[in-house]
Amino acid sequence: MTPLVCVHGFMGGSAQWQAQRAALGPERGVHAVDLPGFGASAHLEAPCQIAGFARWVLARLHADGVDRFHLMGHSMGGMIAQEMVAQAPERVDRLVLYGTGAKGMLPGRFEPIDTSKQRAREEGPRDTARRISATWFLQREASPAYEACAAIAERASLQSIVAGLDAMRDWSGEDALADIHARTLVVWGDHDRTYPWSQTERLWKSIDGASLAVIPDCAHAAHLEKPHLFNEILGDFLRAS
Repeated sequence: MTPLVCVHGFMGGSAQWQAQRAALGPERGVHAVDLPGFGASAHLEAPCQIAGFARWVLARLHADGVDRFHLMGHSMGGMIAQEMVAQAPERVDRLVLYGTGAKGMLPGRFEPIDTSKQRAREEGPRDTARRISATWFLQREASPAYEACAAIAERASLQSIVAGLDAMRDWSGEDALADIHARTLVVWGDHDRTYPWSQTERLWKSIDGASLAVIPDCAHAAHLEKPHLFNEILGDFLRAS
């Protein structure tokens, strides 16, 4: 059965996909990567371009013997997933673009990217990680999943934070949307503070045949806020003939 590859977002890590591993891993195998500069790969220098992250993930999967797969990218990971499809379309079976968009410079983001860079330098990586992680949840710091998520984010260095923000700021995949031919599911939490509906709608309407799932009463981390509903939607999409 075709495995699922999960690519986390900015200041994320593979540990964020534990609920998806538990729900879908026994059925098909779930490969969750730690991007360079983040999670268990925090010791590596982060690229400053989305295309560089995509090349790294494709090479890592090839080295692990994973050459044909379903692909899910969250947030910045969704940008990376779009680049992976552009670089190696023959390797991606089905595509899930979750809490993401077709460009990195977002007018609807909770704060401008350049503001995040400046505050990261002033406040330091740990405070930045905890502050930004809170925006991913509808209940912010009161969310049951917040502390574990923030602990993963805290592993990021200042270099990887700045590089990741630069990579997002300078990226756009809008011109490549019509070239995505993998069967695609777009997933969005209806209270996402990072990606506004306009970005989600653009993906859904620009990728030929794309399906849409809007998860209610969730912010940017629906897979952590409502994992059972998220996994049901994801599993149904991957199993559909």
